[in-house]
Amino acid sequence: MVRKLTLALALALGGVVATPAFAQDAAAPAAGVNQSPTAIVQTIADELSKAIEGHQAELKKDPEKMIAVIDDVFLPHFDIDYASILVLGQNARSASPQQRERFAKAFYNSITHRYAEGLVNYTRGRVQVLPGTGETNDKRTLVRTQVKLDDGKSVSVDYAFRKSSSGDWKAYDVIIEGISYVTNYRNQVDAQIKKEGLDKLTLDLETQGSKAIDDMANQSGQAKK
Repeated sequence: MVRKLTLALALALGGVVATPAFAQDAAAPAAGVNQSPTAIVQTIADELSKAIEGHQAELKKDPEKMIAVIDDVFLPHFDIDYASILVLGQNARSASPQQRERFAKAFYNSITHRYAEGLVNYTRGRVQVLPGTGETNDKRTLVRTQVKLDDGKSVSVDYAFRKSSSGDWKAYDVIIEGISYVTNYRNQVDAQIKKEGLDKLTLDLETQGSKAIDDMANQSGQAKK
C-alpha cells in the first residue's frame, strides 16, 4: 500500500496521459491561468486534500467518483499531447493521429484506475513542495517535492514542466527517486509494441484496463532477468 500510494500521488500529480478531448471535458482549475509550476503543484495538493478528506468511505465504495476527482483536479495542468508522444517514443512517428488518440485515451483510463485506490488514502501534508527548482529556463523547469509515506519516510518526487503554446505551464513528466515515469512506461510500451503492435496493445488497455498495465510491467521485468 505504501508503494501504491507513492506512485498514485506521483503519477496523478505529474504524469497521467489523456487525449485533448479529455482535457476539454475536465473542470477548469480553481486558480487562475499563468500560475508558476511551484504554485500549480501546491494548488493540486491542496485541492486534492479538499476533495478527499472526509469522503474516503464514499470514494472507496464508488471508485468512479475518485476517477472524477482525478479528472477535475489534475488534467487541466498537464501537457497532454506532449506526454502522449513521449510515452509512445519513436512509435509516435509511425502511428496515425487516430492511433495516437486511441492509445492515449486507453492508457490514461488504465493508469487512472490502476492508482486511484491509492489516492483515496491521501491526507493533507503528504506532499511538501520544496523551495527553489531544478535547472530552469523560460520554457522548462523542475519542481521538487517530498512525499511522506505511512512509515514516516519521505520519497523525492520531481515534476517536469514545460510552457505550452498558450503560455501556461503544464506538467509532462514525474521523476520518483531519479526514475522518470515517462521513460519507464515508454520502455514498457515500446517492448509491447514490438511484440504485438500498437493496435493490439491499445485493445488490451481498452478491454483489460489496469490488468494490462500490470501485465506489461511484469513482462518488462521478466525480460530484464
